[in-house]
Amino acid sequence: MATASAPETLTRPSIDPLEVEKFSRTAAEWWDPESKFKPLHKFNPVRLGYIREVICEHFNRSGDTPLEGLRILDIGCGGGLVCEPMARLGASVTGVDAAEANVKTASVHAEEQGLDIDYRHGVAEQLLENDEPKFDVVLNLEVMEHVANPHTFLVDCAQLVKPGGLMICATINRTSKAFALAIVGAEWVMGWLPRGTHRFGKLVKPGEIRAALREGGMSLRSPVGVGYNPLTDQFSLNEDVSVNYMVVADKA
Repeated sequence: MATASAPETLTRPSIDPLEVEKFSRTAAEWWDPESKFKPLHKFNPVRLGYIREVICEHFNRSGDTPLEGLRILDIGCGGGLVCEPMARLGASVTGVDAAEANVKTASVHAEEQGLDIDYRHGVAEQLLENDEPKFDVVLNLEVMEHVANPHTFLVDCAQLVKPGGLMICATINRTSKAFALAIVGAEWVMGWLPRGTHRFGKLVKPGEIRAALREGGMSLRSPVGVGYNPLTDQFSLNEDVSVNYMVVADKA
């Protein structure tokens, strides 16, 4: 996650053959819908559907591999739960995470699946320092609420988007309802996440994203809410952005 210590330079960690089994076991946990990553698996279908729809509409794409020819960056990629579906849709995917263990885990799982994904250990600022070619799409999913300075982080991420490209963000709003549901409910009552995963003061309002991305030369569309129905045990899109929400930004 973005809270981990990043290396001094962006790297593609090599994996010793003796480590493969260890990271394969970790990958199995990341990709197990009943593991500690269960909340991500619950949320992933609606998140992936939204991302695909937005990208296809923006770039006028369709077909079985509609993202072919597009470069996509997933910042804070974790175990690759978004990178792999994007690669299967044809995109050239780069996944960056500040935790080396996540990068190694994601790399092993992608290789097991026969997917070619460019995983790197580091942070967004290092991509800028390396003069990385700009991306068609930057995915900024459940990361900004964990970084030291969300405003600076978002401005940096905006610089990684090429003109005509997109950034898609997903995060939690800083509201009393979000505190009650996303922190007290999800962490303290349901135990979906370890206590302390989210700190209320670190949550990010849509207006704060808008201000940072405007500084980075991007314009924000209207956010969409993501709600959870306990009866169906599923997430879905709605108009309530007071807890979980996603938003798209365009680079002119």
